[in-house]
Amino acid sequence: MAQKRISMRKLKEVLRLYFGMRLGKRQISRACNISHSTVAEYVRRAGNAGIKWPLHDDLDDTELEARLFPKLTYKTASRPKPSMEEIHQELKIKGVTLQLL
Repeated sequence: MAQKRISMRKLKEVLRLYFGMRLGKRQISRACNISHSTVAEYVRRAGNAGIKWPLHDDLDDTELEARLFPKLTYKTASRPKPSMEEIHQELKIKGVTLQLL
């Protein structure tokens, strides 16, 4: 199950300690009272998003969140509609059921 995200204040603190102060991930986890894997995940996301410290002045909390946690879009595969004539012909064969088709 997915966990709740940490607050933006704490996230900015993680970025400041990692990029600005050059602390290790375990030191940051102890300082911010979060797990080291969470620190690693947020640092990885910041690296992928191209975010460095100090943050730009025009980068507010909502834009920072949008860059770190982009909306995932899922592409649904569209299948072609089955030919009812072919299904009818297949059902005439002994042992073939709709579930098999």
